[in-house]
Amino acid sequence: MAERLDPEARASALAKMTGWEAVEARDAIRKTFQFPDFVQAFGWMTAIAIEAEKLDHHPEWANVYRTVEVTLTTHDAGGVTELDLALARKMDALAG
Repeated sequence: MAERLDPEARASALAKMTGWEAVEARDAIRKTFQFPDFVQAFGWMTAIAIEAEKLDHHPEWANVYRTVEVTLTTHDAGGVTELDLALARKMDALAG
């Protein structure tokens, strides 16, 4: 099982990641992604779904037209772990 990051490690990681922020009153991180249109947003979500399966780690997310809101936390660990950071970095890379 992945180990929950302490607050300092989480803050340090977030400082190096563009657009990601801590979720208030919850040990989670979030980001809103904007795409040119629905097809590109959904295509990105499909690519992320494949990566999430490889990691066996799945996001909480919502899609409305060209906007995808993502929240990451590791439920088994009770907060943010390296799995969340890895998936966040993959999301950023695939979003371009």
